[in-house]
Amino acid sequence: MEPQLLHSVTDGVATVVIHHPAKRNAMTAGMWAALPPLLDTLAADPAVRTLVLTGEGGTFCAGADISTLRGSADEAQGLAVRAEDALAAFPKPTLAAVRGHCVGGGCQLAAACDLRFADEGALFGITPAKLGIVYAASSTRRLVSLVGPATAKYLLFSGELIDAERALRTGLVDEVLPEGELDKRVAEFTRVLAARSQLTQAAAKEFAAGRTDRQPYWAEQARGSGDTAEGVAAFLERRQPRFTWTASGSTTQG
Repeated sequence: MEPQLLHSVTDGVATVVIHHPAKRNAMTAGMWAALPPLLDTLAADPAVRTLVLTGEGGTFCAGADISTLRGSADEAQGLAVRAEDALAAFPKPTLAAVRGHCVGGGCQLAAACDLRFADEGALFGITPAKLGIVYAASSTRRLVSLVGPATAKYLLFSGELIDAERALRTGLVDEVLPEGELDKRVAEFTRVLAARSQLTQAAAKEFAAGRTDRQPYWAEQARGSGDTAEGVAAFLERRQPRFTWTASGSTTQG
């Protein structure tokens, strides 16, 4: 099978799989370019309530497939940054499920997700210093926001790999799972995410990203959505809420 991004949607969860096992799921130029339009399609689908990004088999992503990046370094980095930015801007919760190597551009993609769950054997690294590449400012700021300046400098200056436990301690990942437990935990947690209010999630995602100008917009959305009334009623009636607001701006049965 050619290197590509595979995707499926089941029970409100979109799963995007980085599929290039011959090169440990390294991203080709075509795969970088394909990610933003794929994300646009999934974002517009009201059936999608959350998104999981993972790699085929035992590796998340070994970075960029250098052999396919025949243009300038700036062009190659531009493809990666556009894909990363599209992932960060996805309006619904995103989770990277990481096994094995999560390196270079792969770590860039994982960092652009809202959450990262990792297998205990996962390894993380950001390696532009090994290639003489200037890491993009936006990517650097995103990394610093996750792990702080000291750990960001350690990763960027050295290009060294860190294990899952250190990634957990520094904030690069949110949960580390024993071998064989990652899929089960991701499925369990995404069911939780899919059951919650997309209104709350979408507003929280913007505010966490630093938006300070959208409070009136979200207050208006809350007034018109019915989600608050439904949430309170469900709590009082001791049942699961049926939230109807969607991040695409329409309403559908949750």
